[in-house]
Amino acid sequence: MRASADARLPVGSVRVEVPASSANLGSGFDALAVALSLHDTVEVEIVDGPPGSARVTVEGQGAGRVATDERHLVVRAVHRALADLGHPAPALGLFCRNAVPHSRGLGSSAAALVAGFAAGYALAGLDPTAQPAAARVLQGAAAWEGHADNAAASLYGGAVVAWQQDGRFDAVRMPVHPDVHPVALVPDSESATHTTRGLLPEQVPHADAAFAAGRTALAVHALTRDPSRLLAATEDRLHQAYRESAWPDTYALVQRLRAAGVPAAVSGAGPTALALTSGGALPGEVPVVGFRVLPLPVDDAGVRVLA
Repeated sequence: MRASADARLPVGSVRVEVPASSANLGSGFDALAVALSLHDTVEVEIVDGPPGSARVTVEGQGAGRVATDERHLVVRAVHRALADLGHPAPALGLFCRNAVPHSRGLGSSAAALVAGFAAGYALAGLDPTAQPAAARVLQGAAAWEGHADNAAASLYGGAVVAWQQDGRFDAVRMPVHPDVHPVALVPDSESATHTTRGLLPEQVPHADAAFAAGRTALAVHALTRDPSRLLAATEDRLHQAYRESAWPDTYALVQRLRAAGVPAAVSGAGPTALALTSGGALPGEVPVVGFRVLPLPVDDAGVRVLA
C-alpha cells in the first residue's frame, strides 16, 4: 500500500494492538469485564483511492468471513472517529492480524471497534489512550454496541465497572489482584449476542435482582482485594440459566467447575466459559472435552498505539 499525502490528517499510518475481554463475570451483566492477553493487531494507512473506500486484508480469526472493503467493522469505526473529529473519510488500507475468536464471547466486536476508534484518533494526531480522547473512544465504541463493558476493558485494560447514564457511557478501571489467573475454555461452536439477549426475560424476581447486586459488589472486592471470595462473587441468577439453551455444554461445564470449587462463569454472550483460577490450572476431575483450554493472563495495558 502506498501512503497518500493527505494534508487533512497529520499521521499517515498507525498500528494498534487491542486485547480480548470477558464480560459479566457472573451477575455483573453489562457492568463488569476484564481484559485478557489475547490480542488483535490492526495496521491502518491512508492510501490513494476514492474517499471512504478501503482495501482490507485479514489473517487469523475471521479470515475469509468478514468484509474486505469499507464495510469492515474496523474501517467503519475509523471513519466514524474521523467524522466525529470533523475529518472527511479518506481511502484506507487495513491489515488485521486477529487472534480473538469471533462469536465466542471474548469481545471480538468490541475489540474491533476500540481498535478502529483508537486508530482514527491516532491518525488525527491525538492520543486515544489519554483523556479526553479515551472517553470519546469509549463513547463511540459503546454506543455502537449498546453497552460499555467489553469496550471499556479493551480500552483501559485490567478489570472495569461500566455504566450508562443519560445516553452517555462511562467506566472505571480496577487493578486485578495478582493471584487471579483467568483461563478461557473455548468451544468450536459460536453464539450471537443478539440471539442470546433475546432469551432474557423482560423482568426478573426482586430477590434475584438483589442477589445480583450483592454478588456484583462482592466481585469488585474479590477481583481487586480478596480472590478467595471469587466463587461466591461469580454466582449468578440474572442471565446464565435463562440462556442455557443457547450453549448447554458451556452451562454444564460452568456448573461442573463451580462444583469443584473453581470460580467460573459464561464469558459474555458465550459460548466460552471463563474460570478465574488461583494458579492457572483446572482440576483434573473436570472433563473439558470439546473445549480449547487457553490460560489468558489479565491484560493490564488495554489498547496500545504501536506506531
